[in-house]
Amino acid sequence: MTPSSPEPSATPAALMAWPDLLERERPEPDAAIPYGDDLYQVVDLWLPQGEGPHSTVLMIHGGCWTTAIADRTIMNWIADDLRQRGIAVWNIDYRGVDREGGGYPGTFLDAAAAADALRVHAERYNLDISPLVAVGHSAGGHLALWLAGRPRLPEASPLRTGNPLPIDSVVSLGGLPDLEEAAREPGSGCGTEVVGQLTGGRFEDTSVPRLAPLGVEQVLINGMQDRIIPIAYAEGYAAPMRAAGDSVAVRMIDATGHVELIVPETEAWAAAVEEIEKALKR
Repeated sequence: MTPSSPEPSATPAALMAWPDLLERERPEPDAAIPYGDDLYQVVDLWLPQGEGPHSTVLMIHGGCWTTAIADRTIMNWIADDLRQRGIAVWNIDYRGVDREGGGYPGTFLDAAAAADALRVHAERYNLDISPLVAVGHSAGGHLALWLAGRPRLPEASPLRTGNPLPIDSVVSLGGLPDLEEAAREPGSGCGTEVVGQLTGGRFEDTSVPRLAPLGVEQVLINGMQDRIIPIAYAEGYAAPMRAAGDSVAVRMIDATGHVELIVPETEAWAAAVEEIEKALKR
C-alpha cells in the first residue's frame, strides 16, 4: 500500500461475486478475427460509431492462464463500455495451460501473435494504435505487462518473435506481475502449480521484473479487499521496477474485490477509464 492510499474500510460493503457480472446480458463485439487455427486463437474487435480513426485499447483477459476458467468474453462488459466511450478494443484470446499447445511457450506466443495482428488489421478498421494502451485483468495483467516487455526478451528466448507491436502504457487490473513471487506464494489465487505449467520453471523470459525496465508507463489498480490477488503484489512489483527506472503508479481502491475491477459501474473501473483516457491523450 502506498503512503497516500486510504485505509481499508472496517466494514466494507458486500463484495461482488462472479454471477453478479456473468449473469448479466452479455454485449457482443463487432467482429471476431482469427490469428490461428485453434478455437481460442481469435480476437474480438469492438468498434465505436463513426469512421474514426479510433483510439484503441489492447485487452487481455485473466483466469489463471487457464482456458477452462475464463476466456475473452469475460471482458465483454468493459469492452462495450469503452466502445460506447468512443474507444476501440482489440480483445485477445489465447490457449491456456490446460489446452493442447498452451503453457510454455504456446500461451506467450499466442498472446504475442494476437497483439501483433492488431497492426495488420489497424488500417482496415481505421484503428489509431499510437499511442496504444494494454489493459489486462488478473493473469491478463501479467500478459499485458509481458507484451509491453517483449522487446527486452533475451536473444535466445523461444518467445522472441517478429517485430513486437509497440505498447505505450499498461493498466493492470488486479494482475500477477511477478511470476517468481506467485510461484513462491500458494495464496496467489492461481496457486503455484499453474505458474509452473505456464513457465516450465523459466522466469528469465516469462516474469516481467526480469525484463525491467520496460520503458512504458504502468498503472496497477487493485482492490483493497481482493481475496484472489494479494494487494502486496502491487507494491512488491512496483518498487523494484521503479528502481530500475520505470514509471509505475499504484492505485488501491477501497470496498473492492477482484470482480469489481472489470464491472463498468464500479469505482475501480472508473479509475481504469481515467488512466486509459489519460494514456490515450483524449
